[in-house]
Amino acid sequence: MTTNELQSPGLKQILKEALVEALQEQRELLHEVFVEVLEEIALAEAIRQGLETEPVGRDAITAALAGEQ
Repeated sequence: MTTNELQSPGLKQILKEALVEALQEQRELLHEVFVEVLEEIALAEAIRQGLETEPVGRDAITAALAGEQ
């Protein structure tokens, strides 16, 4: 395909319609991908925040998890 063929209005419309149809039919897949992306962003942010704080000992973590602050 040439550049002119790729830029034709008819082809653009067909591609748009195909994308919309794929997104509608694969809604669950799109949802799963979106959830995965959000989880990765949250994990990266947690790691970033963890690198900026002071280390905490195992005993303090165990106590916090047990609700004994």
